[in-house]
Amino acid sequence: MLEIKDICFERDHKKILDHISLTLEEEKFYVITGPNGSGKSTLAKIIMGIVKPDSGQIIWNGEDITSLGIDERAKKGISFAFQQPVRFKGITVFDLLNIATGKKLNKKEACTILSKVGLCALEYVDREINDSLSGGELKRIEIATVIARNPKMAIFDEPEAGIDLWSFQNLTEVFKDLEMESQGITLVISHQERILQIADQIVLLEQGKLKKVGSKEEMLKLILQEPRCCQRKELEHE
Repeated sequence: MLEIKDICFERDHKKILDHISLTLEEEKFYVITGPNGSGKSTLAKIIMGIVKPDSGQIIWNGEDITSLGIDERAKKGISFAFQQPVRFKGITVFDLLNIATGKKLNKKEACTILSKVGLCALEYVDREINDSLSGGELKRIEIATVIARNPKMAIFDEPEAGIDLWSFQNLTEVFKDLEMESQGITLVISHQERILQIADQIVLLEQGKLKKVGSKEEMLKLILQEPRCCQRKELEHE
């Protein structure tokens, strides 16, 4: 269980997060949504330890981890996929999966992981993580590294950003599978309706405040009725 307790964060005298409190439970798929600038990605980075809150606490399975860094949180089973995946010149997909799992995989094991994100393993396992890969390919490879770690909590920051429609449709299927198979907490930052439709719970942020948390049925009805919160066009992949 992850407990977010009264988190506040300010930058350049502007409140980005304003007294956010939220509890996330195991075996549930959460989507945090809201308009641009509502603090979604900042909250995800605070959970991972990339950004430090000005006040408040992050409690992980009863332990206060607010002061812990990224590596320490990763060791406790929290994993993060960035909005813009990093390219690693000279490192292959196979190398990256070995680093992610922290053990020596064989090619068959690596191929099994890649197949879970819809990649033809034989074409990708020995590819370098460089500019020859498209945004969609990089996204799926990064998601594969998260799956390979088998984390207790997986955080994905706007996985749909900068990818083509075909890749987005495949990513949606990956998240559907993840929602069914994961025994930990899955948290996705998104305003795409197809991803919202997968959620067990949707968290709506607005102007740095927690506006409402509820089931996807309840929250989609609210979101689509309130264009000032989340414009319908933000929920559709263009």
